[in-house]
Amino acid sequence: MGEKTMDLAADDAVEATLRDELAREARALAAVVPVLRHLLSSDAGTLVSDAILARVRGMILDLAAQLMAAAAGRDAATRDYPGGDEAAREALAARLMDDEALLAHCHAIAAEGLIAARLQQRMALDPVLSPLLQELIASEDPEIAALAMSVLAAQSRFVQSQQRMELPLGELPAELFHALVGQLQAASADSATLVRLTGGYDEGASRIGLLARLVAAMRRGALAALAIDHAGLALFATTLAGAVKAPREAAVLACHEGQSARLALLLRGAGLTQPAIERQLLPLSPAVRLPAGLGALTPDHAAALAGGGATG
Repeated sequence: MGEKTMDLAADDAVEATLRDELAREARALAAVVPVLRHLLSSDAGTLVSDAILARVRGMILDLAAQLMAAAAGRDAATRDYPGGDEAAREALAARLMDDEALLAHCHAIAAEGLIAARLQQRMALDPVLSPLLQELIASEDPEIAALAMSVLAAQSRFVQSQQRMELPLGELPAELFHALVGQLQAASADSATLVRLTGGYDEGASRIGLLARLVAAMRRGALAALAIDHAGLALFATTLAGAVKAPREAAVLACHEGQSARLALLLRGAGLTQPAIERQLLPLSPAVRLPAGLGALTPDHAAALAGGGATG
């Protein structure tokens, strides 16, 4: 009984340590969108040399340009809006910045691009063609090979778009895409424009949709994607999110420096052992030290802690 009591006490201590760290990480995450909105809507934003802020601003302005082009009856992808009216684009972008869900998505996309670039610098991990994706392209399963090729093309477009600070409308998740189209409908009498936009949209053909389809097609083989140095960030985050039934944005942001406790719990929730978790954290947060008892938490308990920390 004495040993059992000591084990329970140790488990409680590990959980208390993790809860404290999760609370700190949750406060940092919760502050992101309000800070982004403040900086993006003020003159001070031009003085902040922060890569994520610059990319979010660029993506919001790019979405505004596409919506204005569509409202004028032109192909949204051309960004060809009437008269090159920058004041109108800035005004529309300011309205888009009031959409917390859109701003949070842009933040996660910008973070993904920058984390992938950092992994390339630290460990020569190609942000487009990871070792696992290369293996999947050569798969004997034609469905997997075809999906992997589509992911390769989509990932290449993603990297290029991030370098240009752009976000194509068709790459948005369905709920965000339809919310923006709804705003366009309220501002435009051109129903043909809406038909073209909605008719050409296919969430499953977007990068995130293709990644999800590839992971689903891999079935149990998707466990190989929980090694970030082998899978690359895009496949790793998609697989992790699916394994613990979390939003993909949450899995991406857990890979950011300063969010190691949340990532560790998500990985434990996906069934990884403590040594395996430590290997995944090494390229992302080399100096992090995890509580020794993390591996004793059940996957369900770890996933619940990570989810609770995200909202608490």
